[in-house]
Amino acid sequence: MDDASRTLAGNFAPISFEADAPHLPVLGELPRGLAGTLYRNGPNPQFQPADPARHHWFIGDGMVHAFTIADGRASYRNRWVRTGKFQAEAAAGRLLGAGLGPPPEGVPDSGVANTNILLHAGRLLALEEGHLPIELDPRSLATRGAQDFGGAIEGPFTAHPKIDPATGELVFFGYSSGGPLVPRMTYGTLDRTGRVTRFEAFEAPYCSMVHDFAVTDRHVLFPVLPLTGSLPRAMNGGPPFAWEPALGGHIGLIRRAEGIASLRWFRAESCYVFHVLNAWEDGEKIVADVMQYDAPPLFPLADGSAPTGDRSARLVRWTLDPAAGSDAFSRAPLDDLAGEFPRLDERRAGLKNRHGAIVAKSEADGMPDTIAWFDLAAGHRTLYTLPAGDAASEPVFVPRGADAAEGDGWLLAVAWRGAEHRSDLIVLDTQGVDRGPVATVQLAHRVPFGFHGNFVGAESLP
Repeated sequence: MDDASRTLAGNFAPISFEADAPHLPVLGELPRGLAGTLYRNGPNPQFQPADPARHHWFIGDGMVHAFTIADGRASYRNRWVRTGKFQAEAAAGRLLGAGLGPPPEGVPDSGVANTNILLHAGRLLALEEGHLPIELDPRSLATRGAQDFGGAIEGPFTAHPKIDPATGELVFFGYSSGGPLVPRMTYGTLDRTGRVTRFEAFEAPYCSMVHDFAVTDRHVLFPVLPLTGSLPRAMNGGPPFAWEPALGGHIGLIRRAEGIASLRWFRAESCYVFHVLNAWEDGEKIVADVMQYDAPPLFPLADGSAPTGDRSARLVRWTLDPAAGSDAFSRAPLDDLAGEFPRLDERRAGLKNRHGAIVAKSEADGMPDTIAWFDLAAGHRTLYTLPAGDAASEPVFVPRGADAAEGDGWLLAVAWRGAEHRSDLIVLDTQGVDRGPVATVQLAHRVPFGFHGNFVGAESLP
């Protein structure tokens, strides 16, 4: 089974309904201090593609799944994000266009809003890196529409903005911002009220799928790595995005206070990173912990063939020393566990952190079935592996309280129950991840495999 067909089968397959479940059964006991909503986002095509070979997991319509927890009880709601594309296809009663390219003429180019979801300045934003955010109602999940913050920004907006825990500032970027598959990028900031305070453009060494980036207290790193976009290649029938390791990598560095006027580029060996765990400053050096691939999964070489070798990600520490000249960039492995979707205690975002989590595989050719909790200072990890046949989502950290020590709290993840063809929400205590869930919230249906989510405490919900 090829990658396209695989991402329409099993728990990758979409579900065909929206639902509300106000009273979900709970095994164990939900912690009384856990109150708020876990929002998760992922691809869920409204219509099955007529040609599965042209389908890509990244292009399914966004569906948001919300688990709300209060007073030891749990409820659930899911809704499609009603982008312009979604509404055009709903009116037509069929899929309009396929593949990673632009939509057909007459179909709104509004994206699919299927990758991440977060709350900032009272706005719940469904994110996908090729287009503007789509705002949703935080309670009903009703779509409010594309958000350009009063016309102050335009073009692509990353699915991985970073929120400064000290100032509440949101830092974002976009790639291919000058048109499809071009090397122009943008960089911007929103203050804690949602006002755009910076929006600038710059040229990258080449067009790259820059899925994530790194933000510290004073700096921003843009990893331009050779998963390249090429409009001429796509127009000639080749892959719009392809792996070209001979190009090598580039790391862009700016000072947050100065913006792109301070931009410098550093060379790096070829590798690929979808996700950054965190970044911070060590004196004048910038350190970033990333999930690094030798070659990315889900994408071919420029000639359409598949890259060879291991296509798994592992936790690697990058160090950039701007004063070191040609030796500015170095990297060192932190762990040999293959995994993805790194998360941390967001109160340490941009600052040196001790703890982090990923979802990993207990078997090299298996599904992601293991939650790994790292103590990076001690060089220690704690694992919880789901029963055979099950799989886990990205683990989202929730602190035990506002004043809890870093890493003291819970990990929330959606678990696919393979034998039962349905999903659960599991809650792990970080003080004993290996002991398994302290609570399991049971659903009667599947939550298809998705990408990212965030927990919003009840006190922050507007």
